[in-house]
Amino acid sequence: MSESNTEINYKEAYEREHEKCADLADKIVVLESEKEDLQFKLDRIKKNKFWKATGPARSVIHFAQRQKERLSHCGGPKDILRKIRNKSHQKSLMESYGTGSFPDAEQRKKEEETVFPYMPKISILVPLWNNKREFQIQMLDCVMNQTYQNWELCLADGSDAEHAYIEELCKEYAAKSDGRIVYKHLDHNGGISYNTNECYKLATGDYIGLFDQDDILHPSVLYAYVKEINEQGADYLYCDETTFQEDNINKMLTMHFKPDYAPDNLRANNYICHFSVFSRKLLEGEELFRTAFDGAQDHDMILRLTDRAQKIVHVPRLMYYWRSHAGSTAASIDAKPYAIEAAKGAVADHLKKHGFKHFQITSTRACATIFRIRYQILGDPKISIVIANKDHVEDLKRCITSIQKNSTWSNYEIIVVENNSTTPEIRDYYSQLLGLSGNDSYAERCKLHTVCGHDGGILHSEDGRISVVTYHGDFNYSAVNNLGVSYATGDYILLLNNDTEVITANWMEEMLMYAQREDVGAVGAKLYYADKTIQHAGVVIGLGAHRTAGHTHYRIPVQNLGYMGRLCYTQNTTAVTGACLLVKKSLYEQVGGLDESFVISLNDVDFCLKLRKLGLLNVWTPFAELYHYESISRGLDDQGEKAERYNKESEHFREKWKAELEAGDPYYNPNFSLDRSDYALRDPAVSGH
Repeated sequence: MSESNTEINYKEAYEREHEKCADLADKIVVLESEKEDLQFKLDRIKKNKFWKATGPARSVIHFAQRQKERLSHCGGPKDILRKIRNKSHQKSLMESYGTGSFPDAEQRKKEEETVFPYMPKISILVPLWNNKREFQIQMLDCVMNQTYQNWELCLADGSDAEHAYIEELCKEYAAKSDGRIVYKHLDHNGGISYNTNECYKLATGDYIGLFDQDDILHPSVLYAYVKEINEQGADYLYCDETTFQEDNINKMLTMHFKPDYAPDNLRANNYICHFSVFSRKLLEGEELFRTAFDGAQDHDMILRLTDRAQKIVHVPRLMYYWRSHAGSTAASIDAKPYAIEAAKGAVADHLKKHGFKHFQITSTRACATIFRIRYQILGDPKISIVIANKDHVEDLKRCITSIQKNSTWSNYEIIVVENNSTTPEIRDYYSQLLGLSGNDSYAERCKLHTVCGHDGGILHSEDGRISVVTYHGDFNYSAVNNLGVSYATGDYILLLNNDTEVITANWMEEMLMYAQREDVGAVGAKLYYADKTIQHAGVVIGLGAHRTAGHTHYRIPVQNLGYMGRLCYTQNTTAVTGACLLVKKSLYEQVGGLDESFVISLNDVDFCLKLRKLGLLNVWTPFAELYHYESISRGLDDQGEKAERYNKESEHFREKWKAELEAGDPYYNPNFSLDRSDYALRDPAVSGH
């Protein structure tokens, strides 16, 4: 490219950005003015004596409204009944995940007598401060009752004189622990980070475990961890956990069944939390807890140590019981408001170490410590939006119009891949898109092209922003999209169904900020049906009747937070739908595009699994939202020839990805049923998940 052309392109790009900034500045001024006007009106209302007098009545009304809203989150009457059944089912299983899961005498004997090739000492650190007597006893008992016995309990006590019984209890238990309990009374209470670091100074173990003073461990948790250390060489381990009410671990408030290690989940949400056990080697040259992050010291530590770990293992068993009582973080994050800022600081420090700059971290509606992270977009990469289409002019028009009107990202091209349309209306719309008319229409231009195989050539609009590629032959979703991609001039490919409609103005930016990362493969969006229920929130392999793949949170209302808030933050998934999928063009080509042996379905899941085989992460973000009027274009796959075809492709998928399906989806806990998409629990007594 000549220097003059480069200068012209630079000036054009500058002018485009200048105009965009001016337009956004105008919008900000208008919004600020509207905000000031609304604030004035609100203040006037709140100062009114009648408003103050009606406070109690409003509280009652608001309570009723909240209950109504909670019901609306469930959907219709059938959905409400389903939720009630799920809650009832979960309640019936609580004991089986609680004391019912504890080893009986025979199992306990077996575990206690097991001799592993490597029997590491595990130092359990418990900082103490003014703990209740009964909580203290239960904590000490649950460690003493571990079936794996090469442990060490390190206690640093900052309690005041009124809680002298804590020291008495600890020394009493230490006397009968065969030297495995080490106690130190601190001259002052230095806070959780200081007290835990003092515990660490007492530790002599090969592995370190972190345990809160008022919680309870499953009797087999150390046994289960040492088993994984021997079998997988794990140097960082964690398990599933539950919060329980005061004294009874079977009265569970929230059962948290976690995914395997997922770095994007962890940045947004400290889902690992308890019970973390890790190799002492990971702490070489590192502090355990940093006092600057008190309140979120565990999140900070987990981010640092998982970065250094070689083998992170999730034990998918509920083995940590987190007591919820007045003042505990388990009861409410509001009990420790400083934890919110500390958590943001911990995540920010982690991101800076990974080379990210100019990012933003904000709380989400799910929880104050569940975050939305906005990454800086580097440069001005071009996105090629590839849309397969046959007829359905109104659907395509709605899709393209929404892209043009609702998108804030401007450096994109649209490539429509035409496949055997028959209606004059779609040909007229192509002519309109391309700026053609009369004797120079789309239909007339197509007659001039020589058909070679499936490739009928490409036509461009005058500005080059829209192109129409013609694919000849029977419909093959993979082949159609691969043809479109072969003509793409962008740095990124965005596969998009023609039956979608953009909702979020910065949808492309929200996806691009992840797709630009070197460790990321495909990025997917949050898709809704017309009634604002979830169509796509990530894909789980093995889910559904065919045991191939299925969408989680399917048909859940838009207001719902999702399982443990998962509809509210960006996370890693095994796959995302090809209805809206962004990926680097270089990666698309590296894995050979969509596998054309998957003619209609599962090609997107197959594509994502190919990216995972390269060691890449796939990401789903809830902050890029579109409508997806699924199956408008080609109908459902549940009858006649379509059903037969889907069965064949399912069989092909199961054979190709047999090992991955047998291993299970790493981001979908095996305690969940594969027959449902709503994170319903399976009965732990049932095997074969």
